[in-house]
Amino acid sequence: MFEPVTEADRETIAQQLGRPPRALRAIAARCPSGHPAVVQTSPRLENGTPFPTLYYLTCPRLASLVGRLEASGLMKEMTDRLAVDDELAAAYQRAHESYLAQRDAIEPLGHQVTAGGMPGRVKCLHVHLAHTLACGPGVNPFGDETVELLRPDWPSGDCAPVIP
Repeated sequence: MFEPVTEADRETIAQQLGRPPRALRAIAARCPSGHPAVVQTSPRLENGTPFPTLYYLTCPRLASLVGRLEASGLMKEMTDRLAVDDELAAAYQRAHESYLAQRDAIEPLGHQVTAGGMPGRVKCLHVHLAHTLACGPGVNPFGDETVELLRPDWPSGDCAPVIP
């Protein structure tokens, strides 16, 4: 399902992040231009420290677009909806459980912490978008919503030149 990481991918990701990637396992999604957009990471960093972020958004263009959404206060609105929408809360709980199962299939960490605030709040849209791009629609409701909100500005060509 995911692609192996090539040396060229590793170099691109290092440029995207401004540092060498840590705990890199696979390419989980690519931008239309072909460069990595989401990577799958190991549940532990090389030094053994738990790293609960299984899917990491690396594309700087997408990260910038998501950052604008986060700055708008959208995460608080999403979190507030969890308290009043039982169907949404159940879908978000399933996203949390899916994330845990995928991570624990690689290496169990022995705790129920995932990423992005799951399942009780929405803390990081970058994580939710990465989860959706890696696993497809219908897995993470807030990742799906983020895709829809970004659709008008979604990269359609070579967005690699925007790397800082």
